[in-house]
Amino acid sequence: MDSLKTRSMSNFNSSFSLYPSPSLGLPVRLPNLNFFYEKKKKIKTVSATQADNKLEIARPTANFHPSIWGDRFTVYDNSQDITNNGQMQRELGELKVVVSNEILTTGAGDFSQQLKLIDAIQRLGVAYHFEKEIKEALERIHIAAYKDNGVNNGGDLSNVALRFRLLRQHGFNVSCDIFQKFKGEDGSFKESLIADVPGLLSLYEATHLRVHGEDILKEALVFTTTHLESTATSLSCSMAAQITQALERPLLKSLVRLGVRNYMSIYQEEASHSEALLQLAKLDFNLVQSLHKKELREITRWWKELEFERKLPFARDRIVELYFWTTGVFFEPHYSTARKIMAKVIALGTVMDDIYDAFGTFEELDIFTEAIRRWDVNFIDELPDYMQTFYLALVNLFNEIEEDMVTEGKSYRVRYAKEAWKVVAHAYFDEARWLREQCIPSMEEYMHVATASVGNSLLSTVCLVGMGDIVTNDVFQWLSNNPKILRASNIIFRLMDDIAGHKFEKERRHVTSSIDCYMKQYDVSEQETLAAFNKQIVDMWEDINEELLRPTAVPEFVLVRVLNLTRVVDLLYKRGDGFTHVGKLMKDIVASLFIDPVPL
Repeated sequence: MDSLKTRSMSNFNSSFSLYPSPSLGLPVRLPNLNFFYEKKKKIKTVSATQADNKLEIARPTANFHPSIWGDRFTVYDNSQDITNNGQMQRELGELKVVVSNEILTTGAGDFSQQLKLIDAIQRLGVAYHFEKEIKEALERIHIAAYKDNGVNNGGDLSNVALRFRLLRQHGFNVSCDIFQKFKGEDGSFKESLIADVPGLLSLYEATHLRVHGEDILKEALVFTTTHLESTATSLSCSMAAQITQALERPLLKSLVRLGVRNYMSIYQEEASHSEALLQLAKLDFNLVQSLHKKELREITRWWKELEFERKLPFARDRIVELYFWTTGVFFEPHYSTARKIMAKVIALGTVMDDIYDAFGTFEELDIFTEAIRRWDVNFIDELPDYMQTFYLALVNLFNEIEEDMVTEGKSYRVRYAKEAWKVVAHAYFDEARWLREQCIPSMEEYMHVATASVGNSLLSTVCLVGMGDIVTNDVFQWLSNNPKILRASNIIFRLMDDIAGHKFEKERRHVTSSIDCYMKQYDVSEQETLAAFNKQIVDMWEDINEELLRPTAVPEFVLVRVLNLTRVVDLLYKRGDGFTHVGKLMKDIVASLFIDPVPL
């Protein structure tokens, strides 16, 4: 039985392909951009509530709680921000010059100080200002430490681990053999390392950059986790808090922007910290927050104008949480257009999920899936009234995006996004069929469909649509072929989503999950199933790490989008479904990122 379980899980990554590949998908019909708006005026839609009043229909409603934010972001007034931002921008520009020089001059002949500065710049969320300087510095450090295919083993544990982590994070395929020097004659890590808490923490963070077959890093993870857990309670509050945070979510899985405020409080206590960098980070945080609040105002007003709260009351109203999702993928100011496009698309994607999962009848969903496949507004009269409301919003949004892309000569991007959307709808309908037939499919069949229905491939495609000239058609083609990093991310998303929502979904009539499929197919307990899934999630992170190493199939910034999407999933689903059931975690996140500025 054990060998069967192991074999079945190990086949995940090799067995599942995109469902189906958008590049081989259904024919694309690009709508007449003017026709839709004319058609929209002729169609009268009614709400889902009104539709049900005409005919009593049993529906699998989920009773999602309403939005907790009210009109807080819709009525945001940025006039005061505009007044302050000009001065802040000027000061920021001056500080950038200072910090840029610090990167170039810090640690001449001793790279440890330069590594610490680069690490601080990244963790303070301002690395996007210094990409060229950081790249050049790490190239020099890599050459110095690994010249002639050898390894410079100089440095204490903290510095060696930091160097390894930063180089791996930037795609350098450096050897983990550098950690052999920290082992004793018995092959175990030296007991003397236990007292070096900063070194243990640095090594712990480095272990999460491991790829398949790096057993020494697996051993190091066990070693550091064990001793960090046992020593955390006896340390100063600051160090104990750092350890607790790292054990909960290592840097590899952390969203940069979300950790900035916490790291500011740590960094400013370091004797060697750069005042220029700290002040730059504070100014930058508030300037970016001001931009995000402006975008959030635009997004929430767009959402309110759709009137889904009244017309489609069964659907989740999570527009603020969804906007946070997009800032996890890219928070930098120059990705503003990409964020707004992604936020709107993912918002409608959530509603479509609820139509399939929490309201639509099977017969309605059959027609609806065909409407999505055709992507033709002439088909709208075949739909129930509440679906017409959604379909109009969907086609309207994609037409608006396409109009913008046409002016930039990038209309092909919308085609990829539409095809990815159709894939998700097709998968949703297959799940609806399973529910209707009370079917528990094989694990292989389930994952084939469910890694598509989770929507991560759609998000990975849509997030690239508004990213400007840096994205090419080749990138979209690469993504449509379901590359290894995307497969790994999809599996992580699906398994974590199923684990988080398993108990809630059991409280209502809902499609089977991977947990049910695995337990039935392999005749194992829920506990054994969860253990197998968690191991698979770890393996998929190692796949992601492999794909981030040079040489890469596509530019690094593309791979980082998939990585960031996976990070968002880890945050929202590690301790339950933090998206559907908004609690303290999300409230604190929104307050930190979109409400409270950093004191200057």
